Amino acid sequence: MTSPQKGLVELPDSHRGAVVLGDPGYHRDPAEAFARLRRTYGPVAPVLLEGQVPAWLVLGHRELIQVTTDTALFARNGGRWRLREQIPADWPVWPMVGGGPAGESLLYTEGPEHRQRAGAVSRALAGIDPIEFRAQCESRSEDLAESFAHSGRAELMAHYALLLPVMVMGWALGVPAKENRALVAAFTDQLAGGDRALSGHQHIRRTMQALVRRVREHPGADVASRLAADPIGLSDEQLCQDLIVTILAGHQTTAYWMGNAVHRMLTDRRHTDAFVRGRLAVSQALREVLWDDTPTQVFAGRWTSRPAHLGQVIIPAGDLVLLGLAAANTDPHLRPEPGAGLHGSRAYLSYSHGPHSCPDPAGDLAETIVTAGIEVLLDRLPDLHLACPPEQVRWQPSVWMRGLESLPVNFTPTPPTARYAGGTPWI
Repeated sequence: MTSPQKGLVELPDSHRGAVVLGDPGYHRDPAEAFARLRRTYGPVAPVLLEGQVPAWLVLGHRELIQVTTDTALFARNGGRWRLREQIPADWPVWPMVGGGPAGESLLYTEGPEHRQRAGAVSRALAGIDPIEFRAQCESRSEDLAESFAHSGRAELMAHYALLLPVMVMGWALGVPAKENRALVAAFTDQLAGGDRALSGHQHIRRTMQALVRRVREHPGADVASRLAADPIGLSDEQLCQDLIVTILAGHQTTAYWMGNAVHRMLTDRRHTDAFVRGRLAVSQALREVLWDDTPTQVFAGRWTSRPAHLGQVIIPAGDLVLLGLAAANTDPHLRPEPGAGLHGSRAYLSYSHGPHSCPDPAGDLAETIVTAGIEVLLDRLPDLHLACPPEQVRWQPSVWMRGLESLPVNFTPTPPTARYAGGTPWI
């Protein structure tokens, strides 16, 4: 990580010489970047975002639990940020910290309003029939695998992992299938930052605005329609923003979780044994991936409502605090031995923690998608292997997410399988 040359704001003394999140070394090995920060600063480190914008990154498991639990001190409304008015509207990180219309999202609400909004999303997601959802996951996985199984090679991110979640979540939300590929590109652009972040966000927003208009006029049996009809009475803008949160979180984290799992399966003997040789059930092996290589690395953010003592630092009022979810999962106080498993424990912080954590139905849906996707791959392409040296695999240039740009694989070509238009026949 390197120091920036030019900034958008005047740096406080606490952040002079602080590292910049998002340089090439960070993308290659974020775990080592977090370890260096921990060795230098302890459980809370001063860091800089694009444009030399200061923030505090929470690395410690105990400290992250404190931040996500104490919602009065570490508040969610970005209006508390003391630098907010100094940062230009075209700052590419705004979509990730609640700038512009994103501030209407349930992510940045507090207290009773947040409980109501989060409850509405949970109810809408809980209305998905789990058996039908699993069947959709399996069917879409089979269709995608069938499209390249005969060729003996594939790029698993573009042709599988990035498509499956948007196909399934789009079906659940009521998004037209023709939007799938454009949404994948927009999700990736927003999370990558840089010049394309704002245009990516605008495309997602336009797609969800069209969905809002459709469910207001012609409601159906989908998540968007149930959320629109919820008694809390969301405005069109609130509904649009909550749908953006739902599909973005449901897609990108799930796609990268699947990609990270396959990558680990193909490059790490311990994970190979877990997935391919059946040492663990697929669902349990996937949870180990959340401990070791979680897709959500850093989450923004919280803002201090008053000066806060956290770890070894005093954070001034109105400062931006980032949640280092991946760093907390590998905190040596929690896991003294690097790579040591926690025997199926689900205490990882990949879904965050506390009142603002991911709704339970969303986590269950994500696990269903990834489990089905991995099981179909293992069944359809049992001799899957990397088509390039491991060091040539490329990672997305995102501060927030850990996901592959591409995952080229080879395998023995297989003939088409018999499919039944009416689903699985009675035996």
